[in-house]
Amino acid sequence: MPVGRANWGLTALPPLALYIHFPWCVKKCPYCDFNSHAVRGQGGSGLDPILEAQYIDALLSDLETCLPLVWGRPVTSIFMGGGTPSLFSAQSMDTLLAGIRARVKLLPDSEVTLEANPGTFEAAKFAGYREAGINRLSIGIQSFNPAHLKALGRIHDDNEARRAVEIAHQHFDNFNLDIMYALPQQTLAEALSDIDSAIACAPTHLSAYHLTLEPNTLFYRYPPDLPDDDVAADMQDAIEAHLAQAGFEHYETSAFARPGRRARHNLNYWSFGDYLGIGAGAHGKISFPDKIIRQMRYKQPSDYLQKMASGSAVQTEETVTLEQLPFEFMLNLLRLTEGFDLTLFTERTGLPITKVVHEVERACADGLLERQLNHIRPTARGRRFLNALLERFLA
Repeated sequence: MPVGRANWGLTALPPLALYIHFPWCVKKCPYCDFNSHAVRGQGGSGLDPILEAQYIDALLSDLETCLPLVWGRPVTSIFMGGGTPSLFSAQSMDTLLAGIRARVKLLPDSEVTLEANPGTFEAAKFAGYREAGINRLSIGIQSFNPAHLKALGRIHDDNEARRAVEIAHQHFDNFNLDIMYALPQQTLAEALSDIDSAIACAPTHLSAYHLTLEPNTLFYRYPPDLPDDDVAADMQDAIEAHLAQAGFEHYETSAFARPGRRARHNLNYWSFGDYLGIGAGAHGKISFPDKIIRQMRYKQPSDYLQKMASGSAVQTEETVTLEQLPFEFMLNLLRLTEGFDLTLFTERTGLPITKVVHEVERACADGLLERQLNHIRPTARGRRFLNALLERFLA
């Protein structure tokens, strides 16, 4: 019998994380489609202190509005993304984290990550971040090649990238480096050189992303000369082999970690966990015994601040339909290279496994998935053609 809302429900709620969006950056990169806005009138040195304080206050007010949705649920991790959160002062981050701890139960061993760009690194400020309770960094290096950094519109050069890593090592024992490949006019040797440089920096985690041309970006309107698909695929294979040889676990499509250093916040996303999203343009997913909702805040910083001053900055809120749930679940879980137990499908969606077993069996027959009892994982072919695999689970 079909499952209807009236007789549907979750037997347990998933872990809850907190995402905080900081919408400002020094300069908008030509490939970036995130909700980021260039700082104006400050000479690129940072935000106006009054605006910075207003935004921190708005974030804490935003969190207040979320509390009735998550009463009693502990927060397992925090991720501060952007934009460039490292434009904000250490004092502002201390105020924010103290306010969060006063409002929700933040687990003692919570992972608290801050995204940072090399052009904003100052030793004293990052020491302050660590003292405030931030215990993990995610550094947007993208490349160590000066020509490629210039082509990507980055505000830092290769020397600043290495200096940022030095400062990170001084205060943090857990940090990620973002590296991109298939860059304009990049060769396979240059892509591997970036990976070797990243490995030499001794991070605990690496994210290796294929540059894609996203709508509403400068690169999409004026496409640069990119490596063809075959060369990009060779880069991906070589990068994965290089990182495996260096001792990194390839646990998610673009994520590689030292043993025991997987990104706990992102793993919660990929396991279809819950997350509050506060800040301009932030998205959130919250489960209840009888429904799952998604929220989105107003994207423009000025709109967000104005709406928050009026009581709520939630622009849209919708209930995920039962028809959408299989695809939304698989969209996340099939990114995990080790796969998952099918029992998690029922636990996180409230739906019986029979809702997806036919598609799973067909994908196994076509060489996109492999199954051992109740455990499934994407094959190498399934990872390469992930979008085609995911389409099988659309409503």
